[in-house]
Amino acid sequence: MRILVLGSGVVGVTSAWYLAKAGHEVTVVDRQPAPGMETSFANAGQVSPGYSAPWAGPGIPVKAIKWLLMRHRPLVVWPQFDPAFWSWLVRMLANCTEAAYATNKGRMVRVAEYSRDMLRELRAETAIQYDQRMQGTLQLFRTQKQLDHVGADTAVLEKEGVAYELLDAAGCARAEPALARVPGKYLGGLRLPGDETGDAHVFTQELAKLAAAAGVTFRQGVTIRRLLAEGGRITGVETDQGTLTADRYVVALGSFSTGLMRPLGIPIPVYPVKGYSITVPITNPEAAPVSTVMDESYKVAITRLGDRIRVGGTAELSGFSLHLRQARRDTLEYSVGDLFPDGGDIARASFWTGLRPMTPDGTPIIGATKYQNLFLNTGHGTLGWTMACGSGRVLADLVSGVTPDIETADLAVSRYG
Repeated sequence: MRILVLGSGVVGVTSAWYLAKAGHEVTVVDRQPAPGMETSFANAGQVSPGYSAPWAGPGIPVKAIKWLLMRHRPLVVWPQFDPAFWSWLVRMLANCTEAAYATNKGRMVRVAEYSRDMLRELRAETAIQYDQRMQGTLQLFRTQKQLDHVGADTAVLEKEGVAYELLDAAGCARAEPALARVPGKYLGGLRLPGDETGDAHVFTQELAKLAAAAGVTFRQGVTIRRLLAEGGRITGVETDQGTLTADRYVVALGSFSTGLMRPLGIPIPVYPVKGYSITVPITNPEAAPVSTVMDESYKVAITRLGDRIRVGGTAELSGFSLHLRQARRDTLEYSVGDLFPDGGDIARASFWTGLRPMTPDGTPIIGATKYQNLFLNTGHGTLGWTMACGSGRVLADLVSGVTPDIETADLAVSRYG
């Protein structure tokens, strides 16, 4: 079949790769000049199935109020007049129950664990290089209260069969030796030895090259205007360079998927949650992290990527704004400077922001729609890199009429009614 994949971020490119592997004629369309130039460009860098959890959970409304009052706050809200913002917020709050949290986290871990398996398989098949490391990730707790509440997450990890280690302060320093330089900054941690790290932007561009060699056509610099529909089917994609047609269509446009779906009567609840990162050149490798350290207090991820430290975090609700705010940079600099003060030259750090496509329940939307030949692969939030390969493989199976290796019925947009 001829298939059009809309979007050349990490999710779109992995979808194209697996569709081509399934024998389809694939074309990828994107407005950017090259793959991986938007949300995939400078994310935090961890492939962390064990940390796959929805933001909506018990106690989050109260925590959110506290976060908003912090100097280095992990959550920033700029109220919008957009009805989509309020609808998304209400739905997210409705998921802040123990039952919903357990259901949603179970779905997310299922996709993320499968995705890591697919990434390993792809790496073995292609020898793709992207500054990857397979040394686990460490969630670092600065307070006793954080340690006391880790039980809810480990219960889900046990249910899903995910290996983990609860560490005291000394154990954290053994896992991340540079932390021994800052005693007293933390009390313990949760380590997931099966997690990985890597540069999502490099991965996306390298996989795009492999996909092109396998026959995938990339049409970059093409602006998508709307989808054309007739008789329950999509008949084409209107762009600034003419109308493109195919047998099947896959929408993998992240936060921009929502606007494309709305005119078709598919109001997907995907809203942009803005994230920030800085990329710090390493000056002392011994004083830098060896993998990813998640600073639980500030919701900041600090990741070793080759000769750089990627520091990512913040959830900012401000619509589609890409304005770089100094206060957000200050938080990232504070976290990495506090835990790894001698690891890199913060003064030479580059600053970036991107829009994470978030669903109110945290779970991505993968699968068919009410249009016979239209499929979605979007809404991965902060976990697009973690879930990319699994999502791409599942999507390719569904488009091809093959039963996926994991349960997918509860991943489709139909779960929202």
